[in-house]
Amino acid sequence: MNIRIGSGAGFSGDRLEPALHLAEKGNLDYLVLECLAERTIALAQKRKKQDPTLGYDPLLEKRMRLLLPAISRNNVRLITNMGAANPISGAEKVMDIAKELGISVKVAAVTGDDVLNVLDTTVSAMETGRPLNESGPIVSANTYLGADAILPALQTDADIIITGRVADPSLFLAPMMYHFGWSFEDVDLLARGTVIGHLLECGGQLSGGYFADPGKKEVADLANLGFPFADVQADGSAIFSKLTGTGGAINLMTAKEQLLYEVVNPHQYVTPDIIADFTSVKLREIAPDTLEITDGKGMKRPESLKVSVGYEAGFLGEGEISYAGTNAVARAELAGQIVRERLQDQFEEMRIDYIGVSSTHRVSYHRQDEPYEVRLRVAAKAKRAEEATRIGEEVEALYTNGPAGGGGARKYVSEVLGIVSSFIPRDEIEMKITVKEHKAE
Repeated sequence: MNIRIGSGAGFSGDRLEPALHLAEKGNLDYLVLECLAERTIALAQKRKKQDPTLGYDPLLEKRMRLLLPAISRNNVRLITNMGAANPISGAEKVMDIAKELGISVKVAAVTGDDVLNVLDTTVSAMETGRPLNESGPIVSANTYLGADAILPALQTDADIIITGRVADPSLFLAPMMYHFGWSFEDVDLLARGTVIGHLLECGGQLSGGYFADPGKKEVADLANLGFPFADVQADGSAIFSKLTGTGGAINLMTAKEQLLYEVVNPHQYVTPDIIADFTSVKLREIAPDTLEITDGKGMKRPESLKVSVGYEAGFLGEGEISYAGTNAVARAELAGQIVRERLQDQFEEMRIDYIGVSSTHRVSYHRQDEPYEVRLRVAAKAKRAEEATRIGEEVEALYTNGPAGGGGARKYVSEVLGIVSSFIPRDEIEMKITVKEHKAE
């Protein structure tokens, strides 16, 4: 018998309503909220160090307060990585909300991804080739767990499963393995389940949110974008759709874009569960906003797990100011030259952007129609916050010491967390399930 899995979030700050709509009207078996990224968990670890009761996703309380009544009423099991750096405290927060709302709930917290105390920080970072500990003071090290971390939690019959760092597709693959009895030897089935998870993991992206490009790739009613769900069969095939009446589009184009999203090698997409070959997947439109996915091949899972390491990378100083009217670009460029001349010897790296001209691709194409307005942004990193403040101060001083007509200056200083990656042997990971339960009177 098939199961229906819905995607209720694709990142920490995603919209709240689509998940509620799926929980209420989607006839789901499982709802998955994927809310964790590399920098997100590093920031969560810093919050946990400041307060041991924190470290879970900042929106966990708001999402759970909204979703608990719906998933309880409709018998939907929820899986999420909103536990971030503190899944157990996240589970306790859910207990508090359930008690307040008078709802019975069992929650399983999955831990074991935090490997800061066991990671060899003398090994090389993938990105730099230098030892991890040379990047800067390390604040977090979280390995990507797989479906095997979630399977024991599913066996507890928990209504809600809260994890820390788990590979995105694994959040979706775990309920498939649990429901259909797939083993880690069923490499093709796991590959197909991973494809399904990869298509669902980014929420509204599959429904056209990341696809839309006015005049070129039109997508209707994005203000009411519907998030996708998949009806999964025991052979690993699936049919994707969204709720009737919601905005967006699910078709071959949106699915192919999402299938290749963040994929370096489509022949070997590596997860903790499987190495999947995406080139063997078949997609077919079978009705409006309805897509069938079949086939897919896999190879045995890797012996090592990737680790995301967060480190203190100093402070970022920024300053912005706008120029408008005739000759705006030339005045902004002169302002940038002034700041560079005054500060270039004090900072190793300085970035000067002309927002509206060259701030994204860092290339100006010198269009015939020159922008009527442009915003100058200057940024540089420093080891200390007081050094970083110089950037904003110099930009603000352009009011009266730079080209004519500057206005709307703003200045910022923010702490920077850098991210590098490494690997850890799978057998060094100790996973644990903590179950909490509240029974309403």
